[in-house]
Amino acid sequence: MFPIKPGERNYLSGTMGEIRSNHFHGGLDIKTEQRTGLPVHAAADGYVSRVKQSSYGYGNIVYITHPNGLVTTYAHLQEYYKPLADFMLQKQYEKQVFDLELFPEPGQFPVKRGDVIGLSGNTGGSGGPHLHFEIRDKEDRLYNPLKYKFKEVIDTTPPDIYSLGISPLNIHARVNNEFSREEYRTKQVGTNYSISDTIYANGLIGLELQTIDRLDGAANKNGTQEVTLLVNGEQLYNHYIDKVPFELSRQVSQHINYNQYKMRGRTFQKAFVDYGNDLPLYKARERDGRIVVQSDSVYKIQLVARDSYNNTSTLTFIIKGQRPTFTKTVAAVKKPAIDYEIVGNVLKISATDTSSTPQNIELYVGKQALMLVPSYMKNSTSVSLYDLRAGLPDSMRFCGLSTDFNLQQMVPPAKDFLFTNRNMKVLFDKETLYDTLYLQTRLDGDVYTIGDYFTPLHKAIKVTITPPTQVKDKSKAAVYFLGTGRGRGYTGGKWEGNSITFTTKNMGKFKVMEDSKEPYIRLVSKNRNGISFKISDDLSGINSFNAWVDGKWILMKYEHKTATIWSEKLDNSTPLSGEVILKVKDNAGNEATYTSRI
Repeated sequence: MFPIKPGERNYLSGTMGEIRSNHFHGGLDIKTEQRTGLPVHAAADGYVSRVKQSSYGYGNIVYITHPNGLVTTYAHLQEYYKPLADFMLQKQYEKQVFDLELFPEPGQFPVKRGDVIGLSGNTGGSGGPHLHFEIRDKEDRLYNPLKYKFKEVIDTTPPDIYSLGISPLNIHARVNNEFSREEYRTKQVGTNYSISDTIYANGLIGLELQTIDRLDGAANKNGTQEVTLLVNGEQLYNHYIDKVPFELSRQVSQHINYNQYKMRGRTFQKAFVDYGNDLPLYKARERDGRIVVQSDSVYKIQLVARDSYNNTSTLTFIIKGQRPTFTKTVAAVKKPAIDYEIVGNVLKISATDTSSTPQNIELYVGKQALMLVPSYMKNSTSVSLYDLRAGLPDSMRFCGLSTDFNLQQMVPPAKDFLFTNRNMKVLFDKETLYDTLYLQTRLDGDVYTIGDYFTPLHKAIKVTITPPTQVKDKSKAAVYFLGTGRGRGYTGGKWEGNSITFTTKNMGKFKVMEDSKEPYIRLVSKNRNGISFKISDDLSGINSFNAWVDGKWILMKYEHKTATIWSEKLDNSTPLSGEVILKVKDNAGNEATYTSRI
């Protein structure tokens, strides 16, 4: 049974398989008329096997286990149905905590199909009122709920195909005679899409597709469940986003072009299985869907996008095989310049100079000097390529210019690996990396840079640093992730002497900072029926809060989106009376106390 307004027309704001920052969206986001409080119905007979209350993530969530072994989940609830709500409240008072996860016995809370098990809400990480509904199996794999073809949801709208991405996948490959990723906007006629440009390529290439799906009557951009690649009429690759193992959901980072997602917010799904991707979503032939383009050959490419209701759209285009050529171009250049980037295993060096003949790059690998001959030219820029697996270069020289690479270590995937230098220790778990990492680190003042923000990690790295300046109070000091802007995310850490060790699933910039300021408390209301406050912290963030009335602990519920806490009495027939004490502690251990009387 559909869990919201069963038998009536419903609308979705999210579907299975949408790309989120570090996971696939695991179910349906069902609209609730932009309000909270709609009855939520059990999808089938079963029993409540798990219930959790939290200010983050799923918020208030109920798990129902069914006789066939499937589990349905109902998240962001405003409240639970009465027997379960009383059970949760009693346990919260016994343990004197707000965040709590419980696992009732199988016969404790039986439910029948259609029973109301709660009211829809906006709790946890929800961005607005809705019900998040999932279906899982015994192995915690996420199923696509739309495979049940609910009549409450109408979808006759085919997916949209916005753009195509094409990348060379080794040092010998080219796209339009360049070692460069290219993007193409599509042209649409009905459900057929095309590309107006002629695409030339050579060698091993990979395709990416930017596609979204829409459902009838809603403008939301939803996920497209299935993509199929055909080359000259033969299927080379297919993915269908269903049965996603919960513990592997983070591997969405390899399913998409992670760099483009982080830099531009654009989601390109790869039409090949990239290294380190173990998701069981793919059917791929040789080379895991990568295409080998031969010179003077023509390839008819079709990328078919299909949604859960079998609506399809097809992008068709031609790739022509073209042997790489070197064409010298002349353009006015006032002074020499040189730059580089790392693309996979390839060091790509771009250089301009005033000479009419492109100059070689002097590359220094240890004590050996190599002369890199340009591979091709684009306008006035010559491009030279070097395979980093041949040895990490220290520096390069070009027309009197010198550049140090700061490439400190080639870190292999699928191995435990410890990197150390005078500034830090970084431990990589065997499941941390998807592919080989060419690690760059540095210390600028008191800011540590480890790799870059645009490289995904599957499991956390463990880092030990010793701040260059003395920390006044280690009990108030912790590591913060600086990201790419002005944000400061509390990461934490444990001090041993003058060094601090922390774990993180992000690479980028980190800094040790001290938080000596206590949290902020503001009374919103107090009376004999309840109390409420606004609480916040300017750096490390809220860690805990506890309140007492007349010496007795009282449950305070927390909504982080509004920075509000409010009381819920165990016995509503007893009015609040006496001294009120609220203590709020941040992650640095600073504590604020509010006292009053009712």
